[in-house]
Amino acid sequence: MVIILPIYEEDQPGVLYNTAAVIDSDGTYLGKYRKNHIPHVEKFWEKFYFRPGNMGWPVFETAVGTVGLTICYDRHFPEGWRVLGLNGAQIVFNPNASKPGLSNRLWELEQPTAAAANGYYVVVPNRVGAETNEFGDEAVDFYGTSYMVDPQGNYVGEIGARDGDELMIRDLDMDLVRTARNNWQFYRDRRPDAYAPITAP
Repeated sequence: MVIILPIYEEDQPGVLYNTAAVIDSDGTYLGKYRKNHIPHVEKFWEKFYFRPGNMGWPVFETAVGTVGLTICYDRHFPEGWRVLGLNGAQIVFNPNASKPGLSNRLWELEQPTAAAANGYYVVVPNRVGAETNEFGDEAVDFYGTSYMVDPQGNYVGEIGARDGDELMIRDLDMDLVRTARNNWQFYRDRRPDAYAPITAP
């Protein structure tokens, strides 16, 4: 079993990152990813706590395939998904703490689109329930509905529960990564020379 472990990382006093560690099936720590895009919206004042990631978009060779990571708010930025594909990702995990509101429709759209556009599996666990013990009436009610999508943008199995913890187990056909990329030649037909405007600040 390969573990993707989201953590609150203190690099040094006062320097904090929203991070996920990757631990391989033999217990080896393979490395980490630091969240690149930091939101600052109602009830998610993350810029107060976290610095933006400074490690790029690494991928990790694991017992289950080449794994890439994004974290929550990163999913709204297609550039990160593409870089992970170019770096060789076969499965991208995007752990989330997403709440109802504007994000609901994006939750349905973004991950299947990213999977199909980049030819890899996407796994998106989301938190479930409210932290009423800490925040009382101000607690966010996370909507769960975790899911996995294949490299053609199709759901793998059922979508997770809206409330209540559960363990989701899915069989992933890793040969489908090659099939999808051969059928849809998005990497071959890319035009990096035409994309300069998206790298301008």
